Amino acid sequence: MPSSDGHKNLIPYTKGQTGNPNGRPRKFVCQLKDMGYNKQDITKTIENMMAMTITELAEVFKDDNSTVLEKTVANAIKRGIEKGTLYSMEILLNRVYGQPKQEVESKNENINLNTTVEIIKSDAPLSSNEKDISLD
Repeated sequence: MPSSDGHKNLIPYTKGQTGNPNGRPRKFVCQLKDMGYNKQDITKTIENMMAMTITELAEVFKDDNSTVLEKTVANAIKRGIEKGTLYSMEILLNRVYGQPKQEVESKNENINLNTTVEIIKSDAPLSSNEKDISLD
């Protein structure tokens, strides 16, 4: 257990104060849209750059004429390769092609899904909580 001296630099929050005054950081795609890029630009750039070699990505990143979008995508792909992780590639692929379909199996033996509905036509007046439907 830490000593009381370890807590002397901590400042307690006052009521109504937040620990994260700037909020959650915006997603990069939203920031790119604010810069004037549209979804088609972003998608096409990602699609083209994912077909590049590592050398080509490095050239794009070093090129002064490359756009912010191109440099960002090149850097994300390069970092993923360096770290040996597929996370950034997965995010970029999902951005371009969408998430793959996922099958979910659900099993509940307590539910009978075979239901029969019988419609009976009657001349009796409807009660206040019933609604007339047309069977034509």
